Amino acid sequence: MDTASQTRPIGTGRTIIRTLAELGRILQHHDCVYLRYSRGYEADRDSTSRDGESGLVLPGLSVNPLTPEDWWTRPLEDWLARQICQYRHVAEEEDRCAWILTGTTVGRGPDCEPLLVDVTPLGTLHEGLLQEAERIYGERFEAGKRP
Repeated sequence: MDTASQTRPIGTGRTIIRTLAELGRILQHHDCVYLRYSRGYEADRDSTSRDGESGLVLPGLSVNPLTPEDWWTRPLEDWLARQICQYRHVAEEEDRCAWILTGTTVGRGPDCEPLLVDVTPLGTLHEGLLQEAERIYGERFEAGKRP
């Protein structure tokens, strides 16, 4: 990711979130916050997601939840790091950024991910935050371990 995209959101015109602690504070002010890796809000504003395998158009934007489930008893930063890292590889694609949003859930995608409409962008995740999430995820989780 180049320096310009680290300091300026791609298409959201909103806040750049620099740390997991800052992201956690944002979650306190919203019922549900989601993460999306894409070209940004401006690119997604009038579109929906598409299932890559079937080619079907989905009824909303595919997102990953950042608000922890009630059963989660570990620290919030652990949840955030895990959720951010689940689709981190998408951020490596050209012209992609990690941005957070709220919206109305209209269904679930083929991977059981929430699909949102009426979205409101909240900000873009800085590259430093993504690196912080990767570090915490690597230190505190056994990535890929199955039950």
